[in-house]
Amino acid sequence: MNAIDELTESFSRLPGIGKKSAGRLVNHILRADEAWVQRFARQMATLQSKITPCSVCGSWTETDPCPICADSLRDRSLICVVEQPQDVATIESAREFHGLFHVLGGVIAPLDGIGPDQLRIAPLLERVRAGGVKEVIIATNPTVEGDTTALYLQKMLSFIEGVAVTRLASGLPVGGDLEYADKLTLARSFRGRTPF
Repeated sequence: MNAIDELTESFSRLPGIGKKSAGRLVNHILRADEAWVQRFARQMATLQSKITPCSVCGSWTETDPCPICADSLRDRSLICVVEQPQDVATIESAREFHGLFHVLGGVIAPLDGIGPDQLRIAPLLERVRAGGVKEVIIATNPTVEGDTTALYLQKMLSFIEGVAVTRLASGLPVGGDLEYADKLTLARSFRGRTPF
């Protein structure tokens, strides 16, 4: 196996990158400016040493606590619970949520051997019990595992008085066409309908 094949194989192990896309990336790197390639290689080599999970929320950060947890202007009465650190960036990009986050690090998936003890559920409960939190918004993905995790969290949080537990709405996307919606999406849309 030569250097091109080895790098193609490495790129193809990344999520969403197949052999063809990996080959295109390698060819792009071969044609790129050498200074850019060297900088890219340094960034890749130092990424894991520079970025760590926030000790409060679990999101990726270079400083601890992360900028979101350290921001005194954030609404500390709201905590949005997400599956992975990249979900924080997705929600932040919408600029609609101004509270804090909590990253679980996955979802309950018994078939994969992942139970509640493997997730960051205990730190979430500690944060809520510490006081000041009025609402926990569960923003797990609308999958079987995401729903199972949401139900488990709802049950655990129900024992803490004065805390509302909500779930992100799910249903038809803006600009979506009913003709292409699956049955589960339609069912969720009807159950989650709001007054007009």
